[in-house]
Amino acid sequence: MTIRLNGEERELPAGATVAAAVALLDVTEDSRGVAVAVDREVVPRGAWADTPLADGAQVEVVMAIQGG
Repeated sequence: MTIRLNGEERELPAGATVAAAVALLDVTEDSRGVAVAVDREVVPRGAWADTPLADGAQVEVVMAIQGG
């Protein structure tokens, strides 16, 4: 299936979860300062592995960056 991950089309197997999508960005459930939304709905970190994606899903991954 094809999803849009942070604005770029990506291919994932059918039934892939949010966790699989964020893994394409080297993000895991242990990563800190990360928020994920699927089709403009925030997905809690604890639900990433259990939230399936549909073909055409829009996934946005936002990472907080500390600066100074």
